[in-house]
Amino acid sequence: MKRPKLKKASKRLSCAKRYKIQKKVREHNKKLRKEAKKKGVRTRVKKDPGVPNSAPFKEEVLREAEQRRLQIEEEKQRKKEAKKEERAQKRKKEKEAESKETEPNAKKARQDEVKNRSEKKMAPDKTSKQYLCSELNKVIDASDVVIEVLDARDPLGCRCPQLEEAVLQREGNKKLLLVLTKIDLVPKENVERWIQCLQLEFPVVAFKASTQIKDRTVQGKKSRIVASNEVLDISRGASCFGSSCLTELLTSLAANTKDETQLKVGVVGFPNVGKSTLINSMKGILACNAGVKRGITKSMQEVHISKSVKLVDSPGVVASPSNPLVSMALRSLQVEEGQDSVLEAVRTLLKQCDKTQIMLQYNVSDFRNSLEFLSLLAKKRGYLQKGGVPNTEQAATAFLADWTGAKLSYHCKAQENRSLPAYMSDVVVAEMQNGWDLQKLKTGNEETLKGVKFPSLASSISFTSKGPTAGVLSVSDISEGKPDAAATRREPDVNDENEPEQTTEEANEAGEPEKPQKSSLKKKPVRVQFQSVPTDTSLSADDAYDFNAFFK
Repeated sequence: MKRPKLKKASKRLSCAKRYKIQKKVREHNKKLRKEAKKKGVRTRVKKDPGVPNSAPFKEEVLREAEQRRLQIEEEKQRKKEAKKEERAQKRKKEKEAESKETEPNAKKARQDEVKNRSEKKMAPDKTSKQYLCSELNKVIDASDVVIEVLDARDPLGCRCPQLEEAVLQREGNKKLLLVLTKIDLVPKENVERWIQCLQLEFPVVAFKASTQIKDRTVQGKKSRIVASNEVLDISRGASCFGSSCLTELLTSLAANTKDETQLKVGVVGFPNVGKSTLINSMKGILACNAGVKRGITKSMQEVHISKSVKLVDSPGVVASPSNPLVSMALRSLQVEEGQDSVLEAVRTLLKQCDKTQIMLQYNVSDFRNSLEFLSLLAKKRGYLQKGGVPNTEQAATAFLADWTGAKLSYHCKAQENRSLPAYMSDVVVAEMQNGWDLQKLKTGNEETLKGVKFPSLASSISFTSKGPTAGVLSVSDISEGKPDAAATRREPDVNDENEPEQTTEEANEAGEPEKPQKSSLKKKPVRVQFQSVPTDTSLSADDAYDFNAFFK
């Protein structure tokens, strides 16, 4: 590697090189003069010879020339003074105009500032829970049919009893339809059991959305290329199943209604279950923003599917703080809001899974607790900090993205002998089934299950569901909702006795008195501390040096 220069290079030259450059310059200038002489170009200005001595009246001619020169100089001085006075007057007028306009401008600026402040106060905060609840209620009120989107990996945990009860109690005989998304991440047998279980209450549509939906312009260019080359994208991510079945069901229901207006279909559910992706797959273009990050959709959005059907996208249902920790880690936005750390969320999820299946899925060795698992995962994926220390927070964020996004395969057992909830009855079930073409629905689900490529039961992680997740639909429920003591109690981790230290929360849960000076709302990041090993510096009688010894 070349050593960098510490200072600028010197411009000094050797005498031979300098003389050579000067000689070249002289020769070049000489050549240019010769060429100009050949062309007849004269660069030198002829000097005025003046009035010859032999000329008559020489003194008078010189006097007239001097007077003419003085007149020209006086004229230039007069023009210069006139321009100076003109600039001074212009500056004076501008100052007077500014002094006159200062007071109205100041008043206008103050009025604009007050107006902006009032607009800011009036504008709603789109991240607040009150705004999200109001938008969700708007979607329910404006919809004729409400589609509740359920993640096939945990359908029971994605159901919100408060939402279903609110839909059934609204006026207008609203229909409720369940859609199972992300079925390609669940074993086929598990999907079939869940469809049979959920059909006892509401009609169920199996759906596998496309994860490669692009903008309209990109799709137009791609369609022209496909038409010319006759090549179709049949990859696993681009394919969509269940869209035609769902579209036909909604179109037939719209045809059976007597109203000539469009059938409004509201798409609701918890964050990151696939509401916006379902709409994009049915539309065929990127109509709604969708991503792994939870809570992207903040307000209602209408998307026209056909002349008779219009879908309405909605923000995610706000989870009640009284839910168990597992439901809060998967369905709420507590990690994004800063109410819970990603390390605690990963700890909670790992308790509900089999350790052997986690080891096989992520290809890591045996671990004793969640912190050791995150360290192994960070080393495997290259999430390292300075000094080679594993970045456990980055590994925890990636782990949560796998669980909430459409990547990791896990499944929950279906409850076949589950009784109807309190807000449901046989009459309500019959009313919800009425109006739908159930034979067409059954045929469409069978075609979807035949076309989708499902993972094997051995490669999927078995997950323990905590049941339906309670949601919040009004502002009063938000203020009254408090975390349940039994739900927020920390359960023992995997081989928790091997933890190196006991945290303050664990000490409090064990019954020890809490120390106020050490308690904090936010946990400090874990830092690696190296402790020095004490060494014995005292010398024994044999090792001591005798300075009185004499060596010859």
